[in-house]
Amino acid sequence: MVCRQLVHYLSSNGLLPDLQSAYIPHRSTETAILRILSDILLALDSGNIAILSLLDLSAAFDSVDHDTLLTRLHLTYGCTGAVLNWFKSYLTGRTQSVRCSSSSSKYLSVMFGVPQGSVLGPILFLLYVADLILLIRRHQLVPHSYADDTQIYGFSSPKPEEISALATRLSTCSDDIAC
Repeated sequence: MVCRQLVHYLSSNGLLPDLQSAYIPHRSTETAILRILSDILLALDSGNIAILSLLDLSAAFDSVDHDTLLTRLHLTYGCTGAVLNWFKSYLTGRTQSVRCSSSSSKYLSVMFGVPQGSVLGPILFLLYVADLILLIRRHQLVPHSYADDTQIYGFSSPKPEEISALATRLSTCSDDIAC
């Protein structure tokens, strides 16, 4: 129910990332593939060249910093009061242990990540990484995301100096993402 209300709120207020094809109604792997393929084919048909880089964040859902996500929910998405407090209680104070047969490890606090297998986890992850799209656009490249996979692509004329500039923008963008 919370996920449905959150997605409705984000959709109604135009707050969902426009180039994300997962966790959003009527967007899928097909929409991601069709968008990217169409953009690249149009560029090639115009005589331009295309460059594509595929980014896959490892253990992405486990890397979500709770404080950063809560700050984003507040400042970027306008969650305040009881709503923000609910998200805080949902994310924090969790523990985990490993059980094998009749043996169990000690419980440890979960400091990062969104609950795996939850309905809410994917949309929270999407909101957490939404600025990645803005960072890629600042490098005059085109982003498109599906879940924790991001495609970064760009185009240039076949002139060597423009190809070199495009490759440099992609490399610089990749370096910025790594930071």
